[in-house]
Amino acid sequence: MASDGKPAYQPKDAISASVRSTMIVGGAGLFLSAVQNSLTRQNVTGWGVLTRTGGTIGVFAAIGGGYEFARVAAANLREKDDAWNPTIGGFVGGSIVGLRYRSFPAVLGFGALLAIIQGTFDYTGGKMTGFARDAEVDEYERTEQVRRNRRRPIEETLHELGEGRGIYGPGYQERRAERLKKRYGIDVPQPA
Repeated sequence: MASDGKPAYQPKDAISASVRSTMIVGGAGLFLSAVQNSLTRQNVTGWGVLTRTGGTIGVFAAIGGGYEFARVAAANLREKDDAWNPTIGGFVGGSIVGLRYRSFPAVLGFGALLAIIQGTFDYTGGKMTGFARDAEVDEYERTEQVRRNRRRPIEETLHELGEGRGIYGPGYQERRAERLKKRYGIDVPQPA
């Protein structure tokens, strides 16, 4: 254990992580290259995925590998697992995107853009669904606790919304039967 109560940093293998990421993101690039190839107006063969639009595969693979290597290497060198590691990796990945434009401002701009996006995403929890919930707490019990905590009295709801639309107060059936008898002269049988 570290002195501040957090577990000590465990180094990760940057090479294997970057190779795995290169293969995954390169596969996504292959898929995108195949889509680009199928949408061309010229009649190109199936090899056009590699020859005509194959640069997409290389760029995607380089972005994925560069990002993951820089992220894991930064974590290993700093011996910390925080939001700065994806920021550093995002800068490297974005810079690879900028290299296609052969301009230094594009390299810096795309690098900064992806660094900001990745760093912010990781800093805010790293999930599209929000922060992870406590695995120790039963989800049903948590939901029931939230319902009990947020429940409002029926009188308050009836006062704000009125009766109807699935919201009925005590004695509603009797009031309804009386109202129908008064307006239309219809006797509504009371439920037992």
